[in-house]
Amino acid sequence: MSQNAQKINLRRPDIMEAVQAQVLSHYRSELVDRLRAKDKPLSANGLTVKLAKEFGFCYGVERAIDLAYAARKVFPDKPIYILGEIIHNPEVNDQIRDMGIRFLSGKEKTADIGDLTEGDLVIIPAFGAEMATMQALETKGCQFIDTTCGDVMSVWKRVRQYAGDAFTSIIHGKAWHEETKATSSRALARGRGHYLVVFTLEETDAVCKYILHGGDKEAFLRKFSGAYSQGFDPDLHLQAIGVANQTTMLRGETEEVQRRLRVAMTERYGLGEMDKHFRSFDTICGATQERQDALQKLLSEPLDLLIVIGGYNSSNTSHLAEMGEAKLPTYFIKNASKIVSDRLIQRYDLKLQKEVESHDWLPSGVATIGITAGASCPNNLIEDTIRRLFELRGVSVQDMLAP
Repeated sequence: MSQNAQKINLRRPDIMEAVQAQVLSHYRSELVDRLRAKDKPLSANGLTVKLAKEFGFCYGVERAIDLAYAARKVFPDKPIYILGEIIHNPEVNDQIRDMGIRFLSGKEKTADIGDLTEGDLVIIPAFGAEMATMQALETKGCQFIDTTCGDVMSVWKRVRQYAGDAFTSIIHGKAWHEETKATSSRALARGRGHYLVVFTLEETDAVCKYILHGGDKEAFLRKFSGAYSQGFDPDLHLQAIGVANQTTMLRGETEEVQRRLRVAMTERYGLGEMDKHFRSFDTICGATQERQDALQKLLSEPLDLLIVIGGYNSSNTSHLAEMGEAKLPTYFIKNASKIVSDRLIQRYDLKLQKEVESHDWLPSGVATIGITAGASCPNNLIEDTIRRLFELRGVSVQDMLAP
């Protein structure tokens, strides 16, 4: 590691105060603030809009954005790079790009890590980064502004503990997601750890079956291709496991993953030997859980449909859409521009993994619409959606809120 590699602390009161006005001007919504304060539905011309109690930016997202803005404020003329999307919201990432911050990966990529030199400033996104990437940047002597979420780092601490005790980390998450990739790399600490990522309960059952009965090793490895550590051997590395998860998964599903794996290990090794073979802990992000709980409460009320706002590649937002789809017509949109008319909406289809059109989606008479948003969605996008809905009924929200 280069002696010049260093982490820069921008989270100082003078700096944060200086950037706060700029951040608020981009993302704050006076309308959403007022609706939150009133804690009542908004109604006019037969249309009622109900907001979930908790939605939108969480503390970790706000912190990441603040630090990115602070980096440009403190270093106005210095080249600044970011490893990838700071959060999963296209509007926010557009703002980051418009500040002249260059992306090192993704569709906005304009530079390579290989192009960096000693002293270059690199922002680590809220999801964190893989160990190999961090080591490459440190070797080059880069300076860092680390916006990694504290909840993510808590998971890293636990999987490192698993690795130190030669336990394999079974990670409930999406193997392709930046956060899970970063967590998986920490599960290899001290050269003793391994990991296996499971995404669904069906995959979890496949692991449980192998724990209990063994099977075709090559078929097992093909099934989980790209989701396990180099050298992983299910015959050896499923004998002692510790469960962790991507912080934005559904709590109920993660708990079921843990339960099924615990049952399999108990049946295989006996309750008295569990300390030697099985560990687990709760690593669901608090903000993620608050938004899921708030949506569950909203869904218990009479609604005709639900609108979920956020980036299509946002894990926590996708799970909110899944919750809605299980109950009633749900439309997952990234912003208000997707509400083309009262007859047409462009929404993201989770099963098809692409944007599709839905027709005659908005009831013409009396209708109650629920709205929620992922932890990476700014309030201004929520305001735009509310205004657009009432606009379709010929109503000005501003007039409704006038004293």
